[in-house]
Amino acid sequence: MTAELNYLRTWIGRTQAEQEFVSPRLASQLAATLGFEGEVGIRSPLPLLWHWALFPHIVSQSNIGSDGHPKRGGFLPPVPLQRRMWAGSRVRFDRSLLVGSEVSRTSQILDVAEKDGRSGKLVFVRLRHELEDLDGPLISEEQDIVYRESSTTAYTAATGPLAPTEFTWQRQIVPDPVLLFRYSADTFNGHRIHYDRTYAHEQEGYPALVVHGPLTATLLIDLVRRNIPGKSIASFSFKAVNPLFDHAPFHINAAHAPGSTEVKLWAANSDGVLCVDAAATLTANN
Repeated sequence: MTAELNYLRTWIGRTQAEQEFVSPRLASQLAATLGFEGEVGIRSPLPLLWHWALFPHIVSQSNIGSDGHPKRGGFLPPVPLQRRMWAGSRVRFDRSLLVGSEVSRTSQILDVAEKDGRSGKLVFVRLRHELEDLDGPLISEEQDIVYRESSTTAYTAATGPLAPTEFTWQRQIVPDPVLLFRYSADTFNGHRIHYDRTYAHEQEGYPALVVHGPLTATLLIDLVRRNIPGKSIASFSFKAVNPLFDHAPFHINAAHAPGSTEVKLWAANSDGVLCVDAAATLTANN
């Protein structure tokens, strides 16, 4: 794949600029989906990571691939591997987005790299997104997208790594098809593994619908908000380790030592296997 990889790497450095209105209706939809009970009206701060519902990739139905994603090409390099997933992000929060405001995002492709994984060839595309409004920077994020080869075998349940067993706070999440569908709709994510059980099973070998990695990350950062009032989150990172499915509850967890600015976060499936590994850095509210 060397020659093809060299071609894909010509996308490095490409940029894209977009504008978005932080819609009160979108904020209300996300609040309903996520069970958020705070204020999301005009001029309210948009809760952290809800910006992932902004700037959706909108294309016509004729330009949708068999997996429900837009067809390859355009701003992102046309990686030929069929299976695409959001592998992780590193986010810095400078200021809050406000509901009802106009926001701009400048995106840049930082790297395209090939690796060998357990399931075959992998291609990682690393992006940077910079969000700002008229008053300056809001959010800076690096995002990793992974492309994998199609699988001809059924998914084998992960047996490791095991998640930590000591936590400060924990919350059980009971995923269901409605939650996954609504989050897909809120984020305009057409990936069929999240709502089409037949496709997920027969085409990608999964035993059930796949819980979105960004959804789990958003629930993790909300666990911090619920339990540490008086503190803001300055930065957050997450990495998808193993998939979570809608056929069983899972737990989101946080470990925080009093006085520390660091919070370790993770999601574990019903067998105690680590599925999402995350961390947050705290700062005092102004």
